Amino acid sequence: MITSIFSKSRPINFIIVFFIVLIAFITARIELIKGTITMVFVFKQLVLFGVCYASILLLNFIVSKNNLSNKNNYEILLFSLFLLAITSSTSHVNVIFSNFFVMLGLRRIISLRSQINVKKKLFDAAFWIAIAALFYFWAILFFVIILISLLLYSETKINHWIIPFTGVITVFLITIGASIILNDNFFELFKSFPEVSYDLSSYNSTQYLVAITLLLSFGIWSSLFYIKSIKQKKKAFRASFNTILFAGVIALVIIILAPKKDGSEFLFAFAPLSIIITNYIEIIEEKWFKEVFLSVLILVPFILLFL
Repeated sequence: MITSIFSKSRPINFIIVFFIVLIAFITARIELIKGTITMVFVFKQLVLFGVCYASILLLNFIVSKNNLSNKNNYEILLFSLFLLAITSSTSHVNVIFSNFFVMLGLRRIISLRSQINVKKKLFDAAFWIAIAALFYFWAILFFVIILISLLLYSETKINHWIIPFTGVITVFLITIGASIILNDNFFELFKSFPEVSYDLSSYNSTQYLVAITLLLSFGIWSSLFYIKSIKQKKKAFRASFNTILFAGVIALVIIILAPKKDGSEFLFAFAPLSIIITNYIEIIEEKWFKEVFLSVLILVPFILLFL
């Protein structure tokens, strides 16, 4: 029943996901409302919600455009459920924008598969990831995926290895120029700095422990089958699936390094994790097990919400 709803791409699926994201977004902001609600506050929240939902639409575009799934909507459902499981993932403004720009960068990296406009795609990918790093410094780690992709495609042209660095330098120079014009200071607009924290005490609550256990257990289990299935993909698509896997690993590193562990850092892992688990759901042959697997992923976030 549940699997049949999202087994095909339908408009109703996007409506369901819209309301799940809305519930997660409102829940995360209940604690933020401590006084009179102004029009400015409402406008800011609408913009942030728009970016969150746009990230889901972008994920769907990346998956469908690059054949990362069998034309279903499991990935957008999973993304929205992860937001609901860890509602604080939508609470940090900078992380929301950073993750959106990272996904724009990943979109360009994965599209290298076509080997069309390679130079432009490499520059764009580095450019978007560099912008993401302006909002959240550790997002710069996703730059590594560009270099890994060049290795996966056995790229030997020197200029293709140089172009991504020019993309980062371009953002750096533009930011310095804007900072000088607006603030008469070279680095005033650089708000994100390389800070690290290994203090996990903030995760010591029922909601975090259950949600993190859910993500880790389902993620690791699905990853084992995902890695195995990559060898069975067409050679032209293997690099794309490997890119998603590396994106998930880098997201995990960011979670570990995050200077402020308030749950928002998990947002970087939701997109790659959604794709990995979607691929596992697709290969489950027993219908009852597929229903149970997906039911747990749906029920746990809602149970945590009521708890």
